[in-house]
Amino acid sequence: MAEYTDPHGDRADEEMPELSDGDDDDIEDDEEQWQWLEEEDSQPVTCLFCDRLLNSVTATLQHCRAEHQVNLVDVIRKHSLDDYGYIKMINFVRSTKCDASCLTGLPDAPLPWESEDFLRPVQQDDPLLQTDPEELCGIEESSMSVCPLSGAGSHDALLQRAQAAEERSRLSEEALSRAMDDLHKLKLLAQGLVLNAETSRSGNLGTVAELREDEDEAYFSSYGHYSIHEEMLKDKVRTESYRDFMYRNPEVFKDKVVLDVGCGTGILSMFAARAGAKKVIAVDQSEIIYQAMDIVRSNQLEDKITLIKGRIEDINLPVEKVDIIISEWMGYFLLFESMLDSVLYARDLYLADGGSVYPDLCNISLAALGDTQKHQDRIAFWDDVYGFNMACMKKAVVPEAMVEVVKADTLISEPTVIQTIDCNRVCLSELEFASDFCLKITNTTDCTAVVGYFDIFFDRGCSNKVMFSTGPQVTKTHWKQTVFLLDKPVPVQAGEELRGKITVRKNKKDPRSLLVTFDLRDRKQTYSLQ
Repeated sequence: MAEYTDPHGDRADEEMPELSDGDDDDIEDDEEQWQWLEEEDSQPVTCLFCDRLLNSVTATLQHCRAEHQVNLVDVIRKHSLDDYGYIKMINFVRSTKCDASCLTGLPDAPLPWESEDFLRPVQQDDPLLQTDPEELCGIEESSMSVCPLSGAGSHDALLQRAQAAEERSRLSEEALSRAMDDLHKLKLLAQGLVLNAETSRSGNLGTVAELREDEDEAYFSSYGHYSIHEEMLKDKVRTESYRDFMYRNPEVFKDKVVLDVGCGTGILSMFAARAGAKKVIAVDQSEIIYQAMDIVRSNQLEDKITLIKGRIEDINLPVEKVDIIISEWMGYFLLFESMLDSVLYARDLYLADGGSVYPDLCNISLAALGDTQKHQDRIAFWDDVYGFNMACMKKAVVPEAMVEVVKADTLISEPTVIQTIDCNRVCLSELEFASDFCLKITNTTDCTAVVGYFDIFFDRGCSNKVMFSTGPQVTKTHWKQTVFLLDKPVPVQAGEELRGKITVRKNKKDPRSLLVTFDLRDRKQTYSLQ
């Protein structure tokens, strides 16, 4: 086994003074080492009692004796100050700016610097704090050397200095930790002020466009894996509706420049190219775009389709204007994820006069549900859990909207449209809205929830119009339906009208999520979609 040799050993031996073992023969070596320490500490020192700047600790001691009639070594010895006491005294004098006479007339106890607060340095890198009180005693006895110490005394002195340095380090770390906590609180405050600001900013930017890339990373990362794209592609209602719209209306796409916002695997871009588009620009920030590039090449469409990685708000297109914007931007309850914000940004910046966004029309609808069993399973369940009352859990359970497939036979009202969005005309601010609604009840039962869904239309300029619905009475889609469970069921009668008000707004702390508030029968409940 090779012998280990410290590559820095020689240099370490030169810098680190050896400790005395107490033998008389080593006293001279100790004196030289302490003199070396004193030379290292020979740096400018500000006097304790005036603004005079001295060139060393020794000169400072002499100045205090001559000009201020106070001998610091006498004070140290009189009160038997150890390292901590000495440090406190220096910081006490510097912080209180007391007169020199206050040190000479002090009683034996208590000392005015007993508080632990005086361990905190007043001056940064104060040479007086870096000097051992025993070393000061030696400096006092001789200007050329320091008092020799026994091996044990030398060891104890170094140990005390190390402990004092450790205490100063601890205090500094605590101060740094408090400063970092304050900085974090200020950061959160600033973020809160930004996210909750009611005033609109310049231009057409919305809250999603204002998100930094790192703040929006989780959203785009969720679309980087193939599984979510597989789910969407296998949703035949969704994918075939886009395909049929483009293939059945080739006159809309012939020789047009098309922008695909959030292209994913590039399926819509390829539909557009096959429908006759002259050029298609496909944009996506998620990593899936690299697969899309391979897919486009595999289908020999690279001469028509240009793919760009990035957020539409952050990139520059290779053209000034486009004729058509296509996008599959819809989220749960239509507006979840706020991707329509990005489509509207692209529309306002790039869409040519006479151009169109597709899909161009969307409806959001509500209906009443009467599903006692589901309410029992999700809400009433907490009233008695193995003999224990956990009803307090309802406060956490009820406000979370559920995304699931609703059985058509649980519908107890006719649907009602609460909002219609024209993607070619709507403003960003109109994506947050309040609407009164009236549900015409068809069954006498208990209303246990309200269900929401949306319908999509490809209409403008189309000779063959296409639409699809995500409602519970038609073929299910990957959007399913959004269910808002009531805290307590509401008794309803067939033929009556259940009136209420719905408010939909972005969550200012996370603008891609939604807050939906229902006012129903003198009850008010806010639900989150996130």
